[in-house]
Amino acid sequence: MEEATGDEHYLDFGEPAYAAYIAQNRDFDSEMLRYGYTSLTTQNSIYDYNMRTRERELLKQTEVLGRFSPDDYVTERLYAAADDGTEIPISLVHRKDLTKDGTNPMLIYGYGSYGASMSPFFNSTMLSLLDRGFVYAIAHIRGGQEMGRFWYEEGKLLNKINTFTDFIACTEFLQNEGYSNPDLSFAMGGSAGGLLIGAVVNMRPELYKGVVAAVPFVDVVTTMLDDTVPLTTEEYDEWGNPNDPEYYEYMMSYSPYDNVTDQEYPYLLITSGLHDSQVQYWEPTKWTAMLRGHNTGDGIIMLYTNMEAGHGGASGRFEGLREVALVYAFMLDLAGIYR
Repeated sequence: MEEATGDEHYLDFGEPAYAAYIAQNRDFDSEMLRYGYTSLTTQNSIYDYNMRTRERELLKQTEVLGRFSPDDYVTERLYAAADDGTEIPISLVHRKDLTKDGTNPMLIYGYGSYGASMSPFFNSTMLSLLDRGFVYAIAHIRGGQEMGRFWYEEGKLLNKINTFTDFIACTEFLQNEGYSNPDLSFAMGGSAGGLLIGAVVNMRPELYKGVVAAVPFVDVVTTMLDDTVPLTTEEYDEWGNPNDPEYYEYMMSYSPYDNVTDQEYPYLLITSGLHDSQVQYWEPTKWTAMLRGHNTGDGIIMLYTNMEAGHGGASGRFEGLREVALVYAFMLDLAGIYR
């Protein structure tokens, strides 16, 4: 081995939005670095990288069935200005032949809680939408931890409203940039991301043709007041303790169930699991009933309860794909795409 020089350099991954991680490197006395890489256009890949010669070798790559070429797609990293001026990152993927004329269907996904970062991983099922002209975007909103600990702190407790307004800002930005328009825009989130979706459709329902709320945590105040639920007291650090009047009033200001009003809502597909131990099935069920009672528009509000599943949805490879197909069929039908 040559003597270490102390030189350092960055790896060029060739894309603006991706996820990379260190794989197993058990030999300390080596010039080789093994790492993993994935992006919205590239399936999970394992490389060996020679830190001296800067050459890399692809060792293994997840197989994608069917006719797939990463060269048919492009990923982007964009930034939307939030209400307070904060730049919110967006990871985006679409086919290279897409035209930004505002006529494309778009799915924007978000989570924004618990400091969980939504990395731009490859998802082979997303190709079904991309090849039908969809734009897929991940809004890296506050409440996650993509930009560091402060990103999480600014999207929790008494700063939770930032999570929702960030998502709205990302949607408006993408529509204004010509990626889509409100009649072809869809939003999706699950669990605490379902809380995001519920709050957003109360605040700005006109931005979306349809939304998907998967096992959504929407009856925030009622659940957080019930300390017999095992998760409740642990959640005080995330949402606050509603027995404190300050937190009670703040949570009431955004809780999706408590803020449903008489207005025109978009089409909704709400899913739940009868055996869900994290978001009990009655939360999305009662929210569905509340929405139906106040919706002044023509948007149909659908509830799908899996009578055999829990929080993670259907188990098994094919049962899980059937639920993905349900969600995709919901959006494709509303977008008028039947091919």
